[in-house]
Amino acid sequence: MDFLAFFKQFFWADWLGLVWFLICWFGYERLVEKGWKGHSTLLVEGHRLRVQWAQQMLTRENRIVDCALVSNLVSSVNFYANTSIYIIAGLFATLGALDRFIDTAAELQFSRSISREAMELKLILLITIFVVAYFKFTWALRQFNVLSITTGAVPPRESAPEVLERFAQKHAAVNTCAGDDFNRGLRAYYFGLAVLGWMLSPWLFIIATTVVVYVQARREFDSLVLRALREVDEIKAE
Repeated sequence: MDFLAFFKQFFWADWLGLVWFLICWFGYERLVEKGWKGHSTLLVEGHRLRVQWAQQMLTRENRIVDCALVSNLVSSVNFYANTSIYIIAGLFATLGALDRFIDTAAELQFSRSISREAMELKLILLITIFVVAYFKFTWALRQFNVLSITTGAVPPRESAPEVLERFAQKHAAVNTCAGDDFNRGLRAYYFGLAVLGWMLSPWLFIIATTVVVYVQARREFDSLVLRALREVDEIKAE
């Protein structure tokens, strides 16, 4: 099948939805990580807490609590990494039973007929998204392992203040890098759910993508937990 014939397998609304999806995913990721008009975000507040955690850790003689916290973070990331493998395997199994899947989707009242080639492309996109999530989770897992090593390399409490502060910043930076990749993996999960709407309708795909961006933006920029963190900082400042 040549490119023109393949292009005709999709309606203009499909291409509109795909372009909107890519703009939302990469645009939102850039917006969150670069910030927006000086507004605080969960990423920023999370890094501040990680710095405070590292500073408090350096004052403790017994760091069992810190090791338990790192272990909990590793367990959470490991769960999502394993789940991604199962999802990818299930999607490949769906590719093998694509005809039955198309017939089932066609029975829904609000869906429309779609070619096998078009459905294959949508499933491949979905598989790609969860592969990206898997790589993000496994990279976050490796960084959390580096964090556990960093926790074990804490300098003595009697070290010079500038040495302790430099180490606290290093520990927080590694922690934040790992947490950011974990968040990117979760973000891929959210946008993967939006692609599921494309299986039924391009308009549902566009709506689902918009809802995913709205929900994530509200949680990142105006959630209750962010307000709570801001209020605590304001009380401390007073």
